[in-house]
Amino acid sequence: MQIGPYLIEPRVVLAPMAGVTDKPFRVLCKRLGAGLAVSEMTHSDPRLWNTRKSRQRMDHSGEPDPISVQIAGTEPEQLANAARHNVDQGAQIIDINMGCPAKKVCSAWAGSALMRDEGLVGRILDAVVRAVDVPVTLKIRTGWARAHKNGLSIARIAESAGIQALAVHGRTREDLYLGEAEYTTMAEIKASIGIPVLANGDIDSPQKAVFVLQQTGADALMLGRAAQGRPWIFREIAHFLATGEILPPPSLDEVRDILLGHLQALYGFYGEQQGLRIARKHLGWYAKEAEDGPAFRDRVNATTTADAQYALTCDWFDARAAELGLAAAA
Repeated sequence: MQIGPYLIEPRVVLAPMAGVTDKPFRVLCKRLGAGLAVSEMTHSDPRLWNTRKSRQRMDHSGEPDPISVQIAGTEPEQLANAARHNVDQGAQIIDINMGCPAKKVCSAWAGSALMRDEGLVGRILDAVVRAVDVPVTLKIRTGWARAHKNGLSIARIAESAGIQALAVHGRTREDLYLGEAEYTTMAEIKASIGIPVLANGDIDSPQKAVFVLQQTGADALMLGRAAQGRPWIFREIAHFLATGEILPPPSLDEVRDILLGHLQALYGFYGEQQGLRIARKHLGWYAKEAEDGPAFRDRVNATTTADAQYALTCDWFDARAAELGLAAAA
């Protein structure tokens, strides 16, 4: 898939997720097979750009190209200025958020709430595309409500405005993340526009990836929640798409190395105390499938230093390795 001058290969993309797709996680997912990783959304209000959170979200030092940054807001000129600012900070692709269903975002008429006003959508897209010389992409849902799926109309507006790729989540704002994603609307959108379409929603295995591509005709896949605690899913899907073969799951040693490296990256990027807090949710996701995962999560959440959190994680993997060794010997 091509976005402007950038070839996205493999065609498996990390979705923007607030509080999740920070630089340490984006770099990790790219290393493990994501062809592109979109940043968590940055607000278009310039009064917020100098907060610690915003500065961290705009830090792309050492991040592999291409660097895609998502912006959110409601005012066309403000979003245009935010696009310029983020390009100055290193963004090579600007993504506009019209897909987030969170109440605090939609209550301000940002995110997927924008889909209720197609005229405003057009003004925003025109302003942002004119403002920057880098490709602009858009993320939407199938519509605002189940009875009002206007994703196709928004897609046509996007193409006319010069948007260079469109990601579609297979739910409406009303659906939040409930129920199952539907792909019929995505297929209609893909058949009706000429720009690349990324299918998003409930893609959690190589087999599901193939199913969604077949159902939608999409050019690429976008994964969000399925990558939490399982960042190697990108290489699994990419390998299956390329060869038809299922990769074996990563060994316990590899998962240990991935997780410990992720912890170190979080501590280094955020500092000990903030990194410690942010690491807790990732540790919970990595451990969710383990039999003793809940107990480990409770213990690790009680730690108050990075050293203790790291040591407890090492001990947890050592104990699991010992159990595997005993089982093999038996």
